[in-house]
Amino acid sequence: MFVKPVGGRAVRRPDTMRLLSADGETVPDTAFWLRAKARGDVEDATPAQKATVLPATDADAVAQPIPESNEGHAE
Repeated sequence: MFVKPVGGRAVRRPDTMRLLSADGETVPDTAFWLRAKARGDVEDATPAQKATVLPATDADAVAQPIPESNEGHAE
């Protein structure tokens, strides 16, 4: 399940003893986290979407104008 601390609270992960990220984290569905939700220390949240950066390809290159040629034109 994905949870985040409720407004200004600091909640430690029992497995690592580090603070739960303010943006939220995926945690196991255990009695510890269910009790934390019941106490109002954490709330269900939705993970933020990360922007996906794709590698550049030749098609992504900026097209440069092709200089016009005067060949074959009568003046």
